Amino acid sequence: MGLLVRREHSRKELARKLEARGVDGDEAAATVARMAEAGWQDDARFATGLARSRALAGYGPLRIRAELSTHGLGQDLVQAAFDALSESGDDDWRTMARGLVERRHGAGVVDDPALRRKAADFLFRRGFDGDTVRAATAFDFDDA
Repeated sequence: MGLLVRREHSRKELARKLEARGVDGDEAAATVARMAEAGWQDDARFATGLARSRALAGYGPLRIRAELSTHGLGQDLVQAAFDALSESGDDDWRTMARGLVERRHGAGVVDDPALRRKAADFLFRRGFDGDTVRAATAFDFDDA
């Protein structure tokens, strides 16, 4: 219970943490299942919260999907998390990428190939796809 008070955890993560604290694997799985039945642990709620926090922190959809998959979440839960982002309007990836580029590298990215490459590398590391990176680094902020 102490683990869930601090923040949401996925079933996989919660079971791993219980096992690290000396709880038997089968007992940890049973405990996590009871917590889920009682509504204290919910993978859908966890996935939605994690996706939203990562998107608001400036991470792209590829990175968010990869992180969600490390938590043992099924494709349906990952899709539901992205649907929730879409409903709340937190999935405007191009605008987000443009904002990151402008804050980090300034408006001169379009005119400086080295700076443009640096900005593109940054966005790729953040988990944005190629089309979004191209749009964000070719965007002239003065024309906006």
